[in-house]
Amino acid sequence: MSDTAARPVVAQGASDIGHHSPLDGGFPSSLEGRLLFWIAFVFSAFQIATAAHVIDLPSQITRAIHVGFLVMLTFPLVSLGRGWTTGGRTVAWMLGLAGLAVAIYQWVEYNPLLLRAGDPLPIDLVFGVVALATVFLAALAVMGPALPIIAGAFLLYCLFGQYLPAPFDHRGYDFMQVIDHMAYGTEGIYGIPIFVSSTYIFLFILFGAFLEKAGMIKLFTDVAMGLVGHARGGGAKVAVVSSGLMGTISGSGVANVVATGQFTIPLMKRFGYRPAFAGGVEATASMGGQIMPPVMGAVAFIMAETLGVPYFEVVQAAIIPAILYFASAFWVVHLEAGKHGLLGLPKNELPSVIDALRRYWYLLLPLVALVYLLFSGYTPLYAGTVGLALTVLLILGGSVALGFSSTALRTVFWLCLGIVASAFLQWGMPVIIAAVALLILWNGVTKGGRTTLALCRDSLADGAKTALPVGVACAIVGIIIGTMTLTGAANTFGQYIVSVGDKSLFLSLLLTMVTCLVLGMGIPTIPNYIITSSIAGPALLKLGVPLMVSHMFVFYFGILADLTPPVALACFAAAPIARASGLKISFEAIKVATAGFVIPFMAVYTPALMLQDGGPLSEAFGYPVAVAYILFKTALAIGLWGAAVIGFLRIRMVAWERVMATLAAFFLIAALPITDEIGFALAALSLAGHWWRSRPVAVA
Repeated sequence: MSDTAARPVVAQGASDIGHHSPLDGGFPSSLEGRLLFWIAFVFSAFQIATAAHVIDLPSQITRAIHVGFLVMLTFPLVSLGRGWTTGGRTVAWMLGLAGLAVAIYQWVEYNPLLLRAGDPLPIDLVFGVVALATVFLAALAVMGPALPIIAGAFLLYCLFGQYLPAPFDHRGYDFMQVIDHMAYGTEGIYGIPIFVSSTYIFLFILFGAFLEKAGMIKLFTDVAMGLVGHARGGGAKVAVVSSGLMGTISGSGVANVVATGQFTIPLMKRFGYRPAFAGGVEATASMGGQIMPPVMGAVAFIMAETLGVPYFEVVQAAIIPAILYFASAFWVVHLEAGKHGLLGLPKNELPSVIDALRRYWYLLLPLVALVYLLFSGYTPLYAGTVGLALTVLLILGGSVALGFSSTALRTVFWLCLGIVASAFLQWGMPVIIAAVALLILWNGVTKGGRTTLALCRDSLADGAKTALPVGVACAIVGIIIGTMTLTGAANTFGQYIVSVGDKSLFLSLLLTMVTCLVLGMGIPTIPNYIITSSIAGPALLKLGVPLMVSHMFVFYFGILADLTPPVALACFAAAPIARASGLKISFEAIKVATAGFVIPFMAVYTPALMLQDGGPLSEAFGYPVAVAYILFKTALAIGLWGAAVIGFLRIRMVAWERVMATLAAFFLIAALPITDEIGFALAALSLAGHWWRSRPVAVA
């Protein structure tokens, strides 16, 4: 077994700033490391087998085994990553085995547990307590104390909330009822978040891991360099484009910072960008990957499952805001480059887009198939399974094709493989499974093929390791959701939002935004979204905000929380690469991400921005006019906001121009009576005044 991937630069430096993850880097080469590697491999194999229906188990058992593997891997890996003593590692293994024992117990006792639901035996309570304890400790080990403290407060509320003053009290629930609700069934740790983690999320993480191993990052960076590397300040534009493309296959913002930032941040510094600004651009663009169709981030799958809508509808709602988000980042770096006179590289020093596509075009095929299936109404689980299978076919098939000495033979081989791959539309997954099995056997008898098999094996183990923080977060946040369903706690805060919204919808939105940003200081995007959407989503719906828009509103600010000081995890991940303070990078990221703060508010007042029905504009002028108008207005607001933040348009802006541009953008966002008219008038004055003042410079 090879040590899968050297420890990335960010993992080495992040410890200096307090954001080192014990799960960074490859598996240790020790005996324990090799054992954990194979456990991770089995974990991925099990998830693929259940997704492809090679193994068919009840959903409850699949979720329990998923959590069992998460806990089994997390504790020993953390103990090795942090260099614990022999005694500490022994305790870690015991905790991991305890978590796995819970999964085995739920599997063995599945039918009896169903029969005695609501009336657990003492041994059921013991295993329930072990399940909750191991999930809490795993979250503490991987993500720090913030999320376990929040989830613990909710759990205590279940047990002792009856002693609180009204309206925060509830009728009271005994210990047995709380444990049964949280540790069994599908309302607690095995709720919707862990269901999504055990199906869509895990599969798409593997999909991204295989594409990265196959060279997708190289393709994206070469294409981005060839397209915009020659433009003004091209280095930052390369970062925006390549990170946006990476977002199509990887929904993890911090992972994108690590993967693409090692290339783009030094490149931006070479172009002349300040280190903090370079880190801010990469962090902003990488976090945008979570809202970039077709794959988006894990939250998108949870959102589709929570709302009970096809995944395509989430993609449809996200597509215009995602384009505006990246266009805004592109615009801001263009202005920053103009402000400091930063030029691009000569075209003869840049890679050719045509050559890059000619060499790596086949890597786009699984992505094209994935998009086709998602937009054709297939489930994300089926689309992800097929996309992953096609990626494996390409990797294994490429190794086999290299063994042919004749171009004609290689052509015939690829044509045959293409016909087999397309046969899944008629005969389903058995055809692809058979083809993969045959290619594995073929690769196993050649030296180069065995190397390719080792790469696939390592990708499976690495994918499982990457999925651990997401899976653990989904498990512990289920406790918060379980509290909501058991006690109705969401109604209290929701009623407060509604009462504020009766006086001002804007204040309700502001309150929801602040809640998202504050929660995001301590917890990842997924639990942040789940908590705030369960509280604020229904409340905003009562205020007339479409449900999809209210959930996307929460989703956006959950992402922006990773860019907002004082925590700003994505920015601190970029800090050791940029060699700048994470806090300084965070302030620069906020400048670049101005669109992220603008778009959600504008979508609430005009849902057509997210291609949703509703809103006075759509009712008055029709849906197409509403979409065109809000798109133009949002683009103008983002353009003015970016110019005001950077202080440059054609030339450096003076104070009154920046103030007027800011006011114009604010009035365009507000969407109250006559605010649009005021906004357009201020925008015209600001742009006309700047153009008049910059004429001599432009002529020169």
